Amino acid sequence: MTETILVTGGTGTLGKLVLPQLKAAGYEVRVLSRRGGVNSDGIEHVQGDLVKGEGLKLDGIDIVVHLAGGAKGDAVAAANLTRAAAAAGVRHLVHISVIGADKMPIGYFREKLGAEQAVRESGVPWTILRAAQFNSLTYTIVKKMAGMPIVPVPGGLRFQPVDERDVADRMVELALGEPAGAVPDLAGPAVYGLRELVDSYLHAQGKRRPKLPIRMPGKVGRAYRNADNLTLTGATTGKRTWDQYVTEQS
Repeated sequence: MTETILVTGGTGTLGKLVLPQLKAAGYEVRVLSRRGGVNSDGIEHVQGDLVKGEGLKLDGIDIVVHLAGGAKGDAVAAANLTRAAAAAGVRHLVHISVIGADKMPIGYFREKLGAEQAVRESGVPWTILRAAQFNSLTYTIVKKMAGMPIVPVPGGLRFQPVDERDVADRMVELALGEPAGAVPDLAGPAVYGLRELVDSYLHAQGKRRPKLPIRMPGKVGRAYRNADNLTLTGATTGKRTWDQYVTEQS
């Protein structure tokens, strides 16, 4: 009997990469989003609001792949989703989180930690993958910074951006496997200082900009300088590098 997978965040950056792989693997795939959508390519779209807890009837769902996320409301959304999953007897809940969720003193990371806690306490067999910032997000940030006449560069900030295609491959692998709990973090193949990221973008664009070294103050600055946003040992690394990604975008 064919199993059914429900994907939240299926219309986002990661979701668009995950969906066709799940479908190709022979599963019935359903996408939950606030606005619903038009069924296509054998994928069903349903309407539901995770934060409001509306439209979360998961009867007949075997696996949930929770990719939806945002700056606010992640913890509430995960709590609503996990309650519905438990009530429906979902056999596997796979969740994407972020490296440093338990360390970084930033609201986004706290929300991710709250979502993790909801998954862990749901009673549904689960798998959680923490990933580094995606290449696409890093690229967007660096592009905006590089567009300034003088680029402010906080010292001590390091990142290990991972390609979203590598994350998608890993999420599909986890979804099709058995519940594994907290799996090793997934990061990119190399660590870059923020200035290196900016310089690589500018080089690819054939541009130059003066840099202004600054110091990021407070708890957030200390956390970044302590590399609390990184997993320097024990992480799984993706195949595609930041430099390859920048070249592809040029």
